[in-house]
Amino acid sequence: MTTAKRPSGGKTSDATKLVGSAALLADEVVKPAKGAKPAKLSGVKAAATSKATAGAVAKPTYSVPALEKGLDVLELLASLSEGVTPSQIAQQLGRSLQEVYRVVVALERRGYIQRPPGEESLVLSTKLHDLSYRFPPMRRLIDVARPIINRAAIEAYQAFHLAVLDGVSIRVVAQVDSPAPLGFRLRVGTQNPAIRTASGRLLIAYQSPSMQEWLFEAIGQTAPKSEVDWLKKRVEVVRSVGYEMIVGEALKGITDISFPILDAEGHAPAVLTMPFLASATEKVPMEDAARVLYEAAANITTLFGGHLAEPRFPLANTGGPVGG
Repeated sequence: MTTAKRPSGGKTSDATKLVGSAALLADEVVKPAKGAKPAKLSGVKAAATSKATAGAVAKPTYSVPALEKGLDVLELLASLSEGVTPSQIAQQLGRSLQEVYRVVVALERRGYIQRPPGEESLVLSTKLHDLSYRFPPMRRLIDVARPIINRAAIEAYQAFHLAVLDGVSIRVVAQVDSPAPLGFRLRVGTQNPAIRTASGRLLIAYQSPSMQEWLFEAIGQTAPKSEVDWLKKRVEVVRSVGYEMIVGEALKGITDISFPILDAEGHAPAVLTMPFLASATEKVPMEDAARVLYEAAANITTLFGGHLAEPRFPLANTGGPVGG
């Protein structure tokens, strides 16, 4: 019987040992006697050899049905504005009530979903939101930024919000109301397509080249090529001036102004945005409010080891909305 030799000083992996053992076993079983015709491997032995060889190169795939069902339920509830019953959940997910019921009971017991008082329908609780705040990088960002944007909102007499990338969307992770009687704000947790927001485009502009490439490709899966091309050009513009400023994109009468929060490598983990609302009783002109916004973003950037270059004031609009 032949034996396999390994190169001097090398290590044999478990997969290699498995393939070698299977091959030696096959050689031992079918080795013909002198003058005899070569024997063929039986179906079982051939299959064993084939599986052993395939196992050396193919990675195993794992399935956790219960976990996937739980995530399906959470993602469904996160997309709904009203409560749903377990049977409605099963119907919308295309699963049986029996499949869904145990998952729902477990999620409710752990506090991820809940029933409003006196109702049978289920809604998402705030536990996932709380978990995201406990994630160290996010918590540090918010803890550092909170006192700075609180002071900035009072000084500028406008609302401010802090946003981060969430896939190809932006997510508002901190927000401060305007001290004015009337104001505009985005709720914490609000999610919007990055391509259609000042915050999102500025975030894309200050990512690494490889991350930008991924974002353009991912956005292009649902957006027309013309919009992706527009986004690429807009990203170059906002990167060159260091901010994003657009009038009336989300709401007429609102001017969105955004500055990046930069780390030591010059990338933006977040952006600070002011949805400036002009009013007849305006206490702080937009140009002065924009300076307050820049100084707040620069102060937060410094605490993250980065440097935010001062732009030329007064700021100018960087262009119109996508498709405009």
